[in-house]
Amino acid sequence: MARSKKKTGSKTKARTRMVKRAKAGKAKAGAHKQRKPIEVYFWPTPNGYKVTTMLEECGVPYVIKPVNIARGDQFKPEFLKISPNNRMPAIIDPQGPGGKPISVFESGAILQYLGRKFGKFYPKDERKRVEVEEWLMWQMGGLGPMMGQANHFRRYAPEQIEYAINRYTNEVRRLLGVLNKRLEKRKFVCGELSIADFALIGWARTFERMGQDPAEFPHLVRWIKTMEARPATRRGLDVKVEDAGKVDIAKDKDAWKLLFTQGARN
Repeated sequence: MARSKKKTGSKTKARTRMVKRAKAGKAKAGAHKQRKPIEVYFWPTPNGYKVTTMLEECGVPYVIKPVNIARGDQFKPEFLKISPNNRMPAIIDPQGPGGKPISVFESGAILQYLGRKFGKFYPKDERKRVEVEEWLMWQMGGLGPMMGQANHFRRYAPEQIEYAINRYTNEVRRLLGVLNKRLEKRKFVCGELSIADFALIGWARTFERMGQDPAEFPHLVRWIKTMEARPATRRGLDVKVEDAGKVDIAKDKDAWKLLFTQGARN
């Protein structure tokens, strides 16, 4: 009888420990509940959409702080404090590490920060995380810049330079071929939805503007449709700023000069 009570007592203690661990686990999992909205310094560009898409998919509250890049908001001292490279997007998280505010600039760094904080779309398994980071960096150093250059020489250059147009259009074609091949047997870039997809979608969906033929990239087209069909991703890509529609950079000489003739600023 005594042994039975002792055994029962041990089981009760074990259950108690399990309950405490479970509660501790829940508390830890909910430690990053966002009570204050994240401030997103934003303009409706492919890089800006990376952040809004991630936040929508995470279900995290945020507030848009427009940075009118056609009117020089990116050079204002208050913005340079959080983004010294005078580029948006940037964020301020009022509930940063230790409960204190933190600012983050560079879209890839923002995606990684949000992925770590909320434990979503950024795998903890090292092999899977490396895979996601490979494609994130591929976008940051390859597809994004090359599409940006192609867009510039096709739409904004004061004169049509055939060599420049062909150079960047062909490189975009090559990169899209890489991505198309990657997506041949995968629903998302790394198998499961990740920050790599959020980094890519804002750029990739504009590929026809870069003189590319959709028929050449069927897997890419399928992936774009899959991403755009996600309600949260759609919301992230639909974020608008009223003043953005009022400027035609190709025709506005002041905006053009501001964006494309900047040198070093001391």
